[in-house]
Amino acid sequence: MSAGDEFDYIILGAGSAGCVLANRLTDKTDLSVLVIEAGPLDRNLLIHIPAGVYRVFKDPAINWNYQTDTEAGCDSRQVELPRGKVLGGSSSINSMVYMRGHPLDYDRWAQQHNLTDWSYGHCLPYFKRCETSDRGADDYRGDAGPLGVSQSQLDNPLFDAMLSAGEQSGQGVSEDLNGFKPEGIARLDSTTRHGRRCSAAVAHLTPALSRPNLHLKVRTLVRRITISNGVATGVEVSRGRRTQTIRARKGVICSCGAIKTPQLLMLSGVGPAAHLKAHNIETVADLKGVGENLQDHLSIITAYRCKEPVTLHWLKNPLRKVQVGTRWMLRRDGVAASNIWEMGGLVSGNAEVPHPNLQYHFAPVYSEYHGRRISLYQGYQLNVDQLRPKSRGTVRLRSANAGDAPRARFNYLSDPYDMRELKEAYVMMKALMHQPAFERFRGARIQPSDDKDIEAYIRATASTDYHPCGTCKMGKDENSVVDEQGRVYGVDNLRVVDASVMPDIVSGNLNAPTQMIAEKIADQLLGNQPLAPEYPSFHFQNNQ
Repeated sequence: MSAGDEFDYIILGAGSAGCVLANRLTDKTDLSVLVIEAGPLDRNLLIHIPAGVYRVFKDPAINWNYQTDTEAGCDSRQVELPRGKVLGGSSSINSMVYMRGHPLDYDRWAQQHNLTDWSYGHCLPYFKRCETSDRGADDYRGDAGPLGVSQSQLDNPLFDAMLSAGEQSGQGVSEDLNGFKPEGIARLDSTTRHGRRCSAAVAHLTPALSRPNLHLKVRTLVRRITISNGVATGVEVSRGRRTQTIRARKGVICSCGAIKTPQLLMLSGVGPAAHLKAHNIETVADLKGVGENLQDHLSIITAYRCKEPVTLHWLKNPLRKVQVGTRWMLRRDGVAASNIWEMGGLVSGNAEVPHPNLQYHFAPVYSEYHGRRISLYQGYQLNVDQLRPKSRGTVRLRSANAGDAPRARFNYLSDPYDMRELKEAYVMMKALMHQPAFERFRGARIQPSDDKDIEAYIRATASTDYHPCGTCKMGKDENSVVDEQGRVYGVDNLRVVDASVMPDIVSGNLNAPTQMIAEKIADQLLGNQPLAPEYPSFHFQNNQ
């Protein structure tokens, strides 16, 4: 490429949203599209082996490996903030759990944020268009989309115990948490297909790269978006020591995620004027909401030793790992084809919430990271997320250099309500783990060591579940950064399409909603007639 290169659209970031946009914008059109990714191609085989990702998850070659600023509510600890830096973005290094969030989350967007076209009825057809579910097509599921979605299949008696404990505890069970009953304990879905990870790159981008109108640059850092007279005209990028400017005829789409996107907007002069001035950046659009409204799912764990050798601790044996890997290479099945977190649930920690406010992820092994090395033990582990926290954080510039990590602080537990919900979450976890179904397996508790001060335990150990969002929120108030089509206020031909546009966090993992957002905005970009809203019935706890 030369300095004079031009494209109709330039997409910044080959993550969950960017890959969807690239696919849709270049399908059956003459639009020329360039995708720019800071990381490498997704050629590391361990990315594509579902269980293999835990060996490479923290590899700095594919993970930005950010850290938050010190979090006062978490004993002034810095909390890990991993973000994908590879083709597919975080969808290439995540745990592959496919969850859409609760239907009422999107109805809340419509009602509280005046985003009428983002109700669940309007979003559901885009979830369905995006996926091919091995459950088949029905009112809730799609069977003709690029994204492979598979129900968990790993056979383990601890999974059976988990389902039985859901019944015994009264926390309930569900056949499909993305279907009619989005409540209870259930087998989870994963973004896998035929035993392989189905990242956004595998699903959407790689198959489209054969098109002559789609272009890709990897290992390329976007330094800023060029803006002239209030119009985004292109980007300034660097690779090694070479810097060049690439022009966009129709627009620039920022899909760098909830941490990088606000950083890049601010580096380009779009953000809070006082903060930009402090870094000697000229203000193009004074948008105080850029970098505000940062949200995440804070997570705590409980873990037990297992009295029977049914856990996956044997994977630490080198010979057994070779056997598992060989089986996967030959048959694409077995433990290597599992994301391990195959069981989970959505439950309510108190009677006041209109729908589940806690999410479980359950693994039939206890694991600990020591740096980049993972250790496995004969035990089992239950993680719980607080799904709709009230605490809000910020993303800010560390410097005016795009190569420097941005500063992020979630202000975890700054709202007392969040501690209340996590303490309720611990009670729910313990109740589930102490049901008769686990009696034959339950050994000594590993985490926490006792029940003396659960609040102290939460502050000392709570961590991210890797779901940052909200930092360029969609809406119509003075703190909004983009409108209902992702268009940045005050700058023409500039859009944001990623998890940062979520006005508030949804009650589940964010990969599926992020792809849905990109599917929906792609239609808007192309001027397509939006898919007709769908209104199937749901079982909600507040209308039982």
